[in-house]
Amino acid sequence: MDERSERIARRFEVPMFVAALLVIPLLVLEESNVGHPWTSVARALNWATWLAFVSEVVVMLWVVPQRTRWLREHPIEVIAVVLTPPLLPAGLAAARGLRLLRVLRLFRLAPLARAVFSLEGLRYAGLLTFVIVLAAGSAFAAVENRPGEWDGVWWAVTTMTTVSYGDIEPHTVTGRLLAIVVMAVGIGFGSLVIGAVAERFVKRDVDSATSAVEMSEAEVLDELRALSARLQRIEAVVERRQA
Repeated sequence: MDERSERIARRFEVPMFVAALLVIPLLVLEESNVGHPWTSVARALNWATWLAFVSEVVVMLWVVPQRTRWLREHPIEVIAVVLTPPLLPAGLAAARGLRLLRVLRLFRLAPLARAVFSLEGLRYAGLLTFVIVLAAGSAFAAVENRPGEWDGVWWAVTTMTTVSYGDIEPHTVTGRLLAIVVMAVGIGFGSLVIGAVAERFVKRDVDSATSAVEMSEAEVLDELRALSARLQRIEAVVERRQA
């Protein structure tokens, strides 16, 4: 791709990553059969995520100079559009999970990774994790017929932290799907915190090494200046003697 196409592709990365992650609550809602209004939410998520993939493919095919090459090099985007349309029969609804493959593009986003591991990125991740705990806890209490939402939130916290005292556990398919989501979010957030801490230490070492290199370069430049001055003085002496 040329420079313009690369620039447009980078603009799509973060929105498409979010669209791919939205497939998780979409699948949970579709499998839970929780009724109205959640069925409408699932339908809206289904169309929104699919249209996001369609828009990316259409725009990229419009701007890239070699469309056939782009299609060959981006099979994930093509699969998400062709094989996961919202009008799929109910028996093929699980194919929408293929949209999650778009998350693999994250490994190509070094600038995004640095932003995620920053303090601001941790704040947003922590807020998102907190919201998921509350939402999953409330949904768990509803589908498992627990006495109150606090029981659901307690279950979500113990599951997310992998403590799991065993006093509350899922017995329905929907409850187990919620447990999978909560565990995945908890493990992801924990890994993010560890990665951010490690990135801080690595950044400090890199900054120290860079400072040492800069100091070495400065010392070399000083030596070269001193040597140049000495050569100039020698040349001046030689010229005076020749005169």
